[in-house]
Amino acid sequence: MEKVNIGIIGFGNIGSGVVKLLKKNSSLIKERTGIEICTRKIADINFKKNRGIKIDKKILTRDAREIIDDPQIQIVAELIGGIHPAKEFIINSLKKGKSVVTANKALLAQEGQEILKTALENGQDIYFEASVCGGIPIIKTIREAMLANRINYMAGIINGTSNYILSRMEEGLTFKQALIYAQKKGVAEKKPSLDIEGIDAAHKLAILGSLIFDIPLTFKNIYSEGISSLTPMDLKFAKEFGYTVKLLAIAKEDKGNFQFRVNPALISAKHPLATVRDEYNAVYIKGDAVGKMLFYGKGAGQSPTASAVLSDIIDIARNLKFETCGRITPITYYKKSYNVIPIQQLKGLYYLRIMAVDKPGVLAKISNILGEHNISIASVFQKGRNKAEAVPIVMMTHEAKEKDISEAIKKIDKLPAIKGNTVRIRVEE
Repeated sequence: MEKVNIGIIGFGNIGSGVVKLLKKNSSLIKERTGIEICTRKIADINFKKNRGIKIDKKILTRDAREIIDDPQIQIVAELIGGIHPAKEFIINSLKKGKSVVTANKALLAQEGQEILKTALENGQDIYFEASVCGGIPIIKTIREAMLANRINYMAGIINGTSNYILSRMEEGLTFKQALIYAQKKGVAEKKPSLDIEGIDAAHKLAILGSLIFDIPLTFKNIYSEGISSLTPMDLKFAKEFGYTVKLLAIAKEDKGNFQFRVNPALISAKHPLATVRDEYNAVYIKGDAVGKMLFYGKGAGQSPTASAVLSDIIDIARNLKFETCGRITPITYYKKSYNVIPIQQLKGLYYLRIMAVDKPGVLAKISNILGEHNISIASVFQKGRNKAEAVPIVMMTHEAKEKDISEAIKKIDKLPAIKGNTVRIRVEE
């Protein structure tokens, strides 16, 4: 029986989940792999909080260097999150000849290239399945199962908090009501801006985009937009047009030109992603050999994420057993240059919801502004009649350039009869 020692840096929700799952299924792992995985040391700055698991105090430390410098530890799991000191912990571990598992999406999205290069230079493995979509093995699939495919399109619901909020808004709750409800249910953080503004999804998209297209993509290349400006009214109108609204992470490639964006999008109610509700995640991919594929499951939570972390640990343990570290290189093949199309140059269909005072000539003025910016209207309707208050005018456009839409909205919102900001949602076909 082979024995592999691991050190865990960070004993919060995910770290404690990994230890629980390892204790629960250690015999199963031994039986399936012939490897005994032992938790040799756990580092955290605070052990006062009850993690719901009994741990031998001899393996606890407040100093991560005790794990990094321990020659008997072969795999380090970095589970503290954030950029610093997580980056230093990972790089120092790799330089000390230890392979690393991390769930740190923000770090990989911003500093991933340096970390991957360090792993390559030191002949160590770095695995990061838990950084995207929790327990869904999407990274393993892209890195291994789909290597023979060219992928030119991916769309994903990869933030469970936003998807949960949108699910509640479909039921009639306002954004604020849905957010409070999500926080009470433990689906949303107390400070949820990373989730609701699309930043968390953009971090994940940077990782997926790098793997799918073999390019050194970073967070700065991702356009992100959140869901806080949406209302139940928009989701209701979208349904009337045969669509549903989702916060999508989108990656596309066309003749060497790439687009990467996170934004609310209208998708057909018949699309597989349209049925993904609550805190669930899903990733939709088109490969030239396999065709269309959908990966679905829980994208967060202690157990699903711990499952992904432990899966990576087991993979590396197998590599150590058979002396095959580097079997899956951290950098596959990075093109020297690539072009990301700026959001303002993109073309597409748009949903526009304009709150206007019900007066003669208002719709004509709006139509004139759209026409001046080369935007043609596919359909339009006005909901209700109320001369005292603003009523919604809802439009679906034909294909238009993002820049033209943005400039037209600025002019429309300056009209005296317009109340509030125009809501724009891109249509993803």
